[in-house]
Amino acid sequence: MTSLTRKRILSFLLSLLLFIGIFPQTAAAAPPWPDGPSISAEGGILFDANSGAVLYGKNIHEQYFPASITKILTALIIIENCQMDEVVTFSHNAVYNVEAGSSNANLEEGDRLTVRDCLYAMILKSANEAANALAEHAASTTAAFSSMMNAKAASLGCTDSHFNNPSGLNDPEHYTSAHDMALIAQAAFQNETFAQIAATLYYDLPPTKRNPEGLRIYPGHQMIKKNSPNYYPGAIGGKTGYTSLAGNTLVTCARRDDMMLITVVLNGHRTHYTDTRTMMNFGFRNFRSVDISDMDDTYTSIENDLTIAGLPTTNLSVISVQKDRRLSLPINGEFSDTTSSISYELPPEAPEYAAARITYDYDGRTIGSTYLMVNKNPTEDPADVLMTEPPESSEALQTEQAENAPEPYQQKEQILALDPSSEPETLEPVLDKSPFQPIHIPIFIWIPVLILSLAAAGYGILLLLKIRRQQESAERRLRYQRRQQRLQDIGMSGDEFKLLLEQKRKKSLLSAPKRRAFKRQRHQKIGRR
Repeated sequence: MTSLTRKRILSFLLSLLLFIGIFPQTAAAAPPWPDGPSISAEGGILFDANSGAVLYGKNIHEQYFPASITKILTALIIIENCQMDEVVTFSHNAVYNVEAGSSNANLEEGDRLTVRDCLYAMILKSANEAANALAEHAASTTAAFSSMMNAKAASLGCTDSHFNNPSGLNDPEHYTSAHDMALIAQAAFQNETFAQIAATLYYDLPPTKRNPEGLRIYPGHQMIKKNSPNYYPGAIGGKTGYTSLAGNTLVTCARRDDMMLITVVLNGHRTHYTDTRTMMNFGFRNFRSVDISDMDDTYTSIENDLTIAGLPTTNLSVISVQKDRRLSLPINGEFSDTTSSISYELPPEAPEYAAARITYDYDGRTIGSTYLMVNKNPTEDPADVLMTEPPESSEALQTEQAENAPEPYQQKEQILALDPSSEPETLEPVLDKSPFQPIHIPIFIWIPVLILSLAAAGYGILLLLKIRRQQESAERRLRYQRRQQRLQDIGMSGDEFKLLLEQKRKKSLLSAPKRRAFKRQRHQKIGRR
């Protein structure tokens, strides 16, 4: 099949999908989002750590004082910027620039501990002097470390926060929101080192000036202790906080089966554990976690649509939905109840070889996202070869194609093989002339020469079409550098690809059975009126 025929088939398919998409269709209504619980704290959130979905929230963007849950962010920054065996020396400022009576590990100026020791002291014992010492170790001063905190928070998508110290002690310029703390906790618990520290039930600090025998410390978070009345099955860690201005604050992470949930309580009124239990129970009882790559064939099934009339799909088989990405569904909801949208504007954290970002919504709520991936090393179809790297210029491309074209002497040898008595001088003019110009050759070989000329002309046309297609592909890549670089292996332009995906998505989501079910429901409602 020629390239021209392939293009005509592809154009027909795109037109057909566009025609189908013109007619509006409506899916049957999905089961509603579960009604949320009631909590006593001023602010709170239930957040799916795997999908990023907000399952329940109360004043999630209101600003509150965080108290010591601030130390989650401090720990994450230290883990990412320091080695665990680095030695931290406690300064006078680190030890004494704290509120009297605040949480500490009984450390003194001049004590030397490893970064690892300080992290355990800060997370389990909520030691404020350890937070100060770590901040000074990483950034020289606590003020400079605060700048690192705000930059990190912004990179995680936080929009309601400003951090002014590493410990969370009272400061009018130190505040956050439930949603921001959920994002910070999500990043922290995705870090293996932090998750290990937060789940530890005890840790032995080495000898120090005030603790010559060393000091065994235990976590302040009661929900991970089996002997505590606040123990919660599945809880894997978190951080407590309290100041007179912040009230009780609490961050908790729990895992059951494929679900990992995060709760944040802000400005609690001594009900931070019951509020957390209430939200956790609501999440595990009313939602389930789904692997997107196991459910969504809307985008990858594009390959099957392109098998019409033998259109090759070798290059398109490299399209896939990213693995190990999840979304949150109500227990009685189905994946078919979701709607999806695709965007080619990729965020900085997008994985390598991502071509587009797919976002899923349920009942008006975002419940997860994934990426459409393109393999950079597909098996190419010899009949539909595309350049894997753009040439420096069209001239370079033509030079490359010319070098791969059959040499004139090869055609000459083919003609000589038909008539060994022919002289080279007689054949040279034949090779230099157009097949449409008069050719003076002996009559007994003009028919084979004509056949060869027609074959060469046909090959030349195919070669020109191939060169033209490759030139067009190179120009598209220059105009759409980022997206086209990722999509160059699938053999079509970005606009064609986007149109095909959009129409395929509409066709998949808006099926005829759902439309008929919706119409029946609508007629029933009208009849009842």
